[in-house]
Amino acid sequence: MDSSARERPGPRRGGASPPLRSAPGSHREGEMEDGICKQEMLQKKNAVLVDGVVLNGPIMDSKAGEKFVEEACNIIMEKVIQKADDVTEKVCEWQDPETLKQILDLEMRDAGESHQKLLQLCQDVIQYSVKTSHPRFFNQLYAGIDYYSLVARFITEALNPSVYTYEVSPVFLLVEEAVIKKMIEFIGWEEGDGIFNPGGSVSNMYAMNLARYKFCPEIKEKGLSGLPRLVLFTSEECHYSMKKAASFLGIGTENVYFIKADERGKMIPEELEKQVQRARKEGSAPFLVCATAGTTVLGAFDPLDKIADICEKHGLWLHVDASWGGSALISRKHCRLLHGIHRADSVAWNPHKMLLAGIQCCALLVKDNSGLLKKCYSAKAAYLFQQDKFYDVSYDTGDKSIQCSRRPDAFKFWLMWKALGTTGLEERVNRALALARYLVEEIKKREGFQLLLEPEYANVCFWYIPPSLRKMEDGPEFWQKLHQRCRHLQVFSLLSKLLAAGRTERRRTVLSASLV
Repeated sequence: MDSSARERPGPRRGGASPPLRSAPGSHREGEMEDGICKQEMLQKKNAVLVDGVVLNGPIMDSKAGEKFVEEACNIIMEKVIQKADDVTEKVCEWQDPETLKQILDLEMRDAGESHQKLLQLCQDVIQYSVKTSHPRFFNQLYAGIDYYSLVARFITEALNPSVYTYEVSPVFLLVEEAVIKKMIEFIGWEEGDGIFNPGGSVSNMYAMNLARYKFCPEIKEKGLSGLPRLVLFTSEECHYSMKKAASFLGIGTENVYFIKADERGKMIPEELEKQVQRARKEGSAPFLVCATAGTTVLGAFDPLDKIADICEKHGLWLHVDASWGGSALISRKHCRLLHGIHRADSVAWNPHKMLLAGIQCCALLVKDNSGLLKKCYSAKAAYLFQQDKFYDVSYDTGDKSIQCSRRPDAFKFWLMWKALGTTGLEERVNRALALARYLVEEIKKREGFQLLLEPEYANVCFWYIPPSLRKMEDGPEFWQKLHQRCRHLQVFSLLSKLLAAGRTERRRTVLSASLV
């Protein structure tokens, strides 16, 4: 690829939109190439022609396609992977939406673009995207780049599998089975079941529906009519996906009882007991408690043992949303945070967060090993899940998913685990929490920074108090003014992080709320 394709000037200063680049003749060239290909196919001996379409000719030029892939991979290697840990690079080259629309030339046309234009588009996409592997990119979903997981994603994208039957996806089904088995061991179950899903929110929805099916199996065929008012309980600090799941499943958000949390964000078991009794007195039918292991903001871990006692007392399904905090199970030092999780009926756990498995990598794990997942979700599609196949059809796990096509997300976790070993994964967890501890001590040393509470996980929550407010008494007026300043600080901090080229002194502006 020539230098003109690799390099391009950045956007003009002063907010002016950069000029649109044109690809002279690219549409005409594409039409000419199509015409030449058709002529060549028609001249081919024994050409099969139906409705003007040559059926036994090539769909595309494979040599040109291979070259495009090779050149695109070179761009990815140079612009993304090799620069992933370079602090002198920008986190993002920020543009407002209208300017970015013009730069990217988003319109789809009748004729295809030239490969040279497509390669330039690939570079533009990289240039103007947020570099989530950058050392200065802070977000609870990201912890940097893992090269083994990345290679696993390259492999699965190239193979383009779908994990529903063994005959279509033999390797990846066995990998998923092995990974789920190992994750179940860390929870502390002797046996269990599970499935990888597109996100922790979906895992929580799976669990809610599974708990409801366990409570009243007839709902699968007869629906909601005739059922009592079903009620579930979760912490007021829970993830918002619980409300979405209740809405999506027809339970209704008004039937989600939010239990009070203490000053550290943990569900108060005594309040849960009160709400369960209240629901029964109202004539409702409680069926599920969702505890959280690692809340989004404070990083709180609900007291699982005490909550499990209440669930056992009232016959309620206990689901633990450990999407964020589940990775602490890998650490012998920090697994105590999830003490009692072995008593849960289901667990959501996202290795794509602290363990760097790459988005998305999310598992729902279920203690039941009697086929409850399959009973709940199976549609017994005869064209796909035949029972008289030439192999053990128990490996056709697709019927226990609400999806048909499903990505082999377990593979990226498996390859990474194989590369690092359990010890390497444990070191990642320990390092993340040690970094949080370091940040806490640095905050305590600095004037104007106020720690909200001592963290028990990787969430470090603090306020930054501007100099003009530091002598002001605590009260409604103080907090009103602080919130007003926060909006200005957020804009300035965002622009500093996105536009600065990695210089440490430019990185000291901090968002005044929560930093993970």
